[in-house]
Amino acid sequence: MTSSTQDQITTESGNRQNIFPVEAQPQLIENYSSYVEDAEKANGRWAMIGFVALIGSYITTGQIIPGVF
Repeated sequence: MTSSTQDQITTESGNRQNIFPVEAQPQLIENYSSYVEDAEKANGRWAMIGFVALIGSYITTGQIIPGVF
């Protein structure tokens, strides 16, 4: 191992080595006011992808839900 990797390795209890010693700490954003708008945009985009998939499956198989009808 290189010296930079050697510096990052820590030893846990039971002599287990851990190469990722630092755990990422979650951050709380208190004033995230555009959450609702972002969620609605994401929901609309997933709905558009679903609609395109529905049209694509109907064109390729001739069935609205392939395998069911």
